[in-house]
Amino acid sequence: MLESANIKVRISERRKKGMHESGEDYIETIYLLKKRNGAVRSVDVAQELGFSRPSVSRAVGLLKEDSLVTMTDDGLLELTAEGKKKALSVYDRHTHLTRFLIMTAGVDAETAEADACRIEHIISQKTFAGIKKYLKNHEKDRG
Repeated sequence: MLESANIKVRISERRKKGMHESGEDYIETIYLLKKRNGAVRSVDVAQELGFSRPSVSRAVGLLKEDSLVTMTDDGLLELTAEGKKKALSVYDRHTHLTRFLIMTAGVDAETAEADACRIEHIISQKTFAGIKKYLKNHEKDRG
């Protein structure tokens, strides 16, 4: 019982400190779409994530309120400096976790990607730093 209470406290504390998982998914998606396509509209985000356009519009509105995203007059989404910083952080966690899961758990890339997408939102900075160190040491050994 104590463990579940501690989990609720940790989740509550995390939400106070930072953005929600869905917000991280949105800014990571905007970042990746911009990188891949050069320009991003809400409809692109909706198609990529498989969400309805009204859901994406609401999320983009919240990201704009948090000063993470702006929208140009012609409807293009742009990450602010803070939004790009957060997106890069999420993407960094995602890519490192994916490699770590493939290397240590022996799972296929698709499974590693899906699991990394869940883990990237809840992993502590301390644990993530340890994973990055592990990867650096073991990839150096392989190279």
